[in-house]
Amino acid sequence: MRPTVDFLLYDWLDVAALTERPRYGEHSLETFAQVLDTCERIARDKYAPFNRLVDMEEPRQEGDRVVLPKATHDAWKAYAESGMLAAAQDDALGGMQLPYTVEAAANAFFARASVSIGAGLLTVGNANLLMVHGTPAQQRVFAHREFCGQWSGTMCLSEPQAGSSLSDIATRALPDGEGFETDPLGPRYRLFGNKMWISAGEHDLTENIVHLVLAKIPGADGKHVPGARGISLFIVPKKLVDAEGRLTGERNDVNLAGLNHKCGWRGTPNTLLNFGDGHHPVQGAAGAIGWRVGAAGDGLRCMFHMMNEARIGVGMAASMLGMAGYEAALAYARQRPQGRPLGPAGKDPGQPPVAIIAHADVKRMLLAQKAYAEGALALELYCARLVDEHRTGEAAAARDAGLLLEVLTPIAKSWPSEWCLEANSLAIQVHGGYGYTRDFPVEQYWRDNRLNMIHEGTHGIQALDLLGRKVVMEDGAGLALLAARMHATIARAEPVPCLHMHAGALNAALQQLVEATHRAWEGGDPAATLANATPYLQAFGHVVLAWIWLDVAQSALAHLADNTGKSDLRDGKLQACRYFYAYELPKIQAWLQVAARRDPTCREMQDAWF
Repeated sequence: MRPTVDFLLYDWLDVAALTERPRYGEHSLETFAQVLDTCERIARDKYAPFNRLVDMEEPRQEGDRVVLPKATHDAWKAYAESGMLAAAQDDALGGMQLPYTVEAAANAFFARASVSIGAGLLTVGNANLLMVHGTPAQQRVFAHREFCGQWSGTMCLSEPQAGSSLSDIATRALPDGEGFETDPLGPRYRLFGNKMWISAGEHDLTENIVHLVLAKIPGADGKHVPGARGISLFIVPKKLVDAEGRLTGERNDVNLAGLNHKCGWRGTPNTLLNFGDGHHPVQGAAGAIGWRVGAAGDGLRCMFHMMNEARIGVGMAASMLGMAGYEAALAYARQRPQGRPLGPAGKDPGQPPVAIIAHADVKRMLLAQKAYAEGALALELYCARLVDEHRTGEAAAARDAGLLLEVLTPIAKSWPSEWCLEANSLAIQVHGGYGYTRDFPVEQYWRDNRLNMIHEGTHGIQALDLLGRKVVMEDGAGLALLAARMHATIARAEPVPCLHMHAGALNAALQQLVEATHRAWEGGDPAATLANATPYLQAFGHVVLAWIWLDVAQSALAHLADNTGKSDLRDGKLQACRYFYAYELPKIQAWLQVAARRDPTCREMQDAWF
């Protein structure tokens, strides 16, 4: 994996150019390599050896506590001490001012080693949200302590009765007495409600847990404002603090109601939390104390800052689980003898068996995994590079990067979640019957990855977002910009003999995609258009990955020449690209057909007919 990471960072994405920007001027390729080396080492020593342990030794509830294995505590401590929680923050905060592209690549090693150990993704996302939308006091008291690992963070969105429909949440936030608006930590409320599927919602890794909670403030008539407009965001710590962030010794009215027992990703406790049920009364009264972040009714917009960051993180986790399964399947295929080669005269039973990697169908399964996992990793790092451009680029480049991120975020979350799960399925298949046992790791990789199509916005929700909003926003400006990037890659690839056919295929696929997008919206009926949003998402993702692979292949030809000793790495990238164009890109026609003609089959299906 490391040679691929280095190639993508240094040769394809040219992260060295970022060191010319003032924010990253103290960095060099040497400091980037040191960060990667450190994270790779910690992941190898503190995470990978315990991946099976945290799967078997699930978090357990003891009263209102959640008990985790010692290995999880050791991993969290090592991660926090590495400084990665504050990697992107200013030097003044103890951060590294590290480019997000390098930060994402470094964190990939932890996801590869054990995706469910620790709560770093949510803690960083929680703190980052506060650094954008919180007050200086909220940043100082909560975010700064999260960046150093003293406290951890969550996001509390879903509720048992609402699921992904956030406009239907019922958690209430009531002003906490006279002077609630003048609290030094922000307008103070008492929250009442229930939150479901809260990752790392309770544990003993840190001395405090900072919950970011969506809730509704009733109007003057005592009723909620309907829809998303009525949602506000609140900081609700597990333990109460004073204006300087010191623990007061009083527990907030946040109660662990239970643990969810998951198919995979078992090392991270997944909780049901009750807010304000009186289990831990504050000053003699029920109600969880929370401080509002941002304006009343602006909570969902603020929370999307964390949600979009988490979606890229989920895509990276899915990519790394695909990579882990691929590497395990590759190692197994190289050492498992079975069968004999087929020659013109058939098989010679007198010959010794060959390793199964010699068989074409096994190579097919391995090539598919390589194309999915390495392609997904490239996609995530490309999006990370856009984040850096959006943060530090010139005005026009920053705007373009932000627009591209809007369009690509649903793909960055959904495509690896679907196709790296398929990679894990193929990894099991390469192992044969052994792959279906717990004696080999690939069944756990599949179980862990199955979550990624669900959390941080299900596959269908990403599809609705893409077709319903992202490709038509600003009169299609994001789609047009993405198409322009693809056309630039096509123009560079056309004169290259081994890439010429791929360039033509991508050009045709892009034309089909753009035409299907317009046709899907011709009827003016959103219900008809969006009925086939998921096939559209699948086709869109495959076109994006075909573009990514063509661009990566060009870079491999340019930078991994024979005389560098990296010709095998180059040829592997070229063959994976060739595989994607031969076996994967042709799939888009069936997906786009139903979207373009607004096929009514699913929409017109009746309940009784099932």
